[in-house]
Amino acid sequence: MADAQNRVAMGYIKGVFGIKGWLKIAADTEYADSLLDYPEWQLVKDGKTVAVSLEEGKIVNGELQVKFEGINDRDSAFSLRGYTIEIPREAFAPTEEGEYYWADLVGMTVANKDNTVLGKVSSLMETGANDVLVVDGEYGQILIPFVSQYVETVNAGSKTIIADWGLDY
Repeated sequence: MADAQNRVAMGYIKGVFGIKGWLKIAADTEYADSLLDYPEWQLVKDGKTVAVSLEEGKIVNGELQVKFEGINDRDSAFSLRGYTIEIPREAFAPTEEGEYYWADLVGMTVANKDNTVLGKVSSLMETGANDVLVVDGEYGQILIPFVSQYVETVNAGSKTIIADWGLDY
C-alpha cells in the first residue's frame, strides 16, 4: 500500500443509494467515471484509512455510483459517508508532453523570467477557457493562466515553474 504522501484525493463519498451497498461519489476528476479506472481505493476520514476494492461502478444521470466488495447493505455503505477517496499517485496514467496532473503542480515553486520567486502553487482553478495557477507567496495571491503565453517551463524534477509574469501585472 502506498503511504499517505503518495496518495492523491480524488473525491469523496457523499451518500448511499438503494439497499444493496451502493454509494454516491462526488468525484474531483475531469470525468467522474475515470475513478473506475482504479480498482483499489483508500478511503480516509478522521485519521482512519480503509482499503476497498471496486466491485462495480456506473454513471447514473451524470452521477458516479459504486459498489465495493464486501459492502452489501445500506448500513455498511452508510458508515462510509464522508470518507475521502485517495488513489496512489503511481497508479495514474502517464501524461502526454505538456500535460500535467493538477496534483503534480500543487506545491511547485513559481518564478518569473527575472528569477523573482512569486510563490508556490497552492491550487488550480478551472475557468472554462483554461486552468489558472493560484500562487501564494510574499507578493500575495497571484493568478496565472496555465497557458503557454504565460507559463514558459514546468520542471517536474526541480518542482519549478518559470512564468512570463511581472510583479506589476
